[in-house]
Amino acid sequence: MRTLYTLLWLLGMPLVVGRLAWRARRQPGYLQHWSERFGKIAAGTRPTIWLHAVSVGETRAAEPLVKALLAAFPEHEVLLTCMTPTGRETGQALFGKLDRVRQSWLPYDLPWLQRRFLQTVRPVCGIVMETEVWPNLLLCARALGVPLLLANARLSARSARGYGRLGKLAHAAFGSFNIVAAQSEADAERIRALGGHQVVVSGNIKYDVAIPDTAAALAVHFSALTLGRPILLAASTREGEEALIVEAFKAQLRDNTLLVLVPRHPQRFDDVAELVTRAALRLERRSSNMALSPDTEVWLGDSMGEMAAYFAFADVALIGGSWLPFGSQNLIESCAAGTPVLIGPSSFNFAEAAELAIAAGAARRCVDVAEALDVALQWLADKPTREAMGAAGKAFCAQHGGATARLVQMVEGLLA
Repeated sequence: MRTLYTLLWLLGMPLVVGRLAWRARRQPGYLQHWSERFGKIAAGTRPTIWLHAVSVGETRAAEPLVKALLAAFPEHEVLLTCMTPTGRETGQALFGKLDRVRQSWLPYDLPWLQRRFLQTVRPVCGIVMETEVWPNLLLCARALGVPLLLANARLSARSARGYGRLGKLAHAAFGSFNIVAAQSEADAERIRALGGHQVVVSGNIKYDVAIPDTAAALAVHFSALTLGRPILLAASTREGEEALIVEAFKAQLRDNTLLVLVPRHPQRFDDVAELVTRAALRLERRSSNMALSPDTEVWLGDSMGEMAAYFAFADVALIGGSWLPFGSQNLIESCAAGTPVLIGPSSFNFAEAAELAIAAGAARRCVDVAEALDVALQWLADKPTREAMGAAGKAFCAQHGGATARLVQMVEGLLA
């Protein structure tokens, strides 16, 4: 099975490279540092802890862990690998000023490329965030004696069925981890069924993400730019959702309410701006960094690395990815900021967190965007309800925190 998997990678490489070039038309970052995708990377000068976070969400989730690792292991550096330009840009925004954090692409999953990468980096251990399981990478690491931790692991039933089709190869890949730290018992059970051993439930590291001082200061700046108006934030929206939100907002538009629309993917900023303009709503963009006109109806959040600030200054947040069947984006950040949450029917990526947040009184689920807009406008006129939900959100995050410290203890065990 591994030979067949590797052969399929080889046969598919022209398509993989072609797709990379195609995507680079809108995101030139895909073609930068090209040689790293083939395992060519400069060796570090310190013992290296390697951490892989595929894209934006995983990179932001890894922030407390990276900082805790730097504090716990002052003689080490962290090599952060990812797969997307937005993930790399997020890493630069979060860690660019830290001299013990380096970044690189993860090579394509061919054995000789992964071996070259690992032999150059010589990590003292490897940490893979969530469920980024590449069989050749993991099997090469195991052969080279690199201890591995699958951190903050989550595995939906759908993803588990997909991995299950790989048969023994999936069992070998999941079995390569020395420790698996799962978000929930349901995740742990699915990973055990796929060959994972030493699987423990450590909780979700995303509960440990705090609002940085820089984000709090930026939130104050946002409030000044938006003239202190009531803010309805549509956070990390996915394709197709913006049209639903804009239509519902236009139908229920009330004086002085400002819709802050932040698409998840930067390559779609211009498309969303055009969508808002076609709806005959007055639009301004965050990138202009100018104070809004009083008649502006939609503020487009066309910026990277500022989501914490958007949550901190919003009055109510609609969570993107939950209004169409994408499984939802992260609602925990909004709770941590004390901002009431509205989530749609699709939340399989954050199933447990969504139910716990709703039970805690920090969030509410709506059947569709129209209902969510109706509820949001009620909350915007009801400050006591917003304050109570905000306090419930902060308490909810505090109650479920602590995963970062548990992960650092696991890394200490691996290094020992």
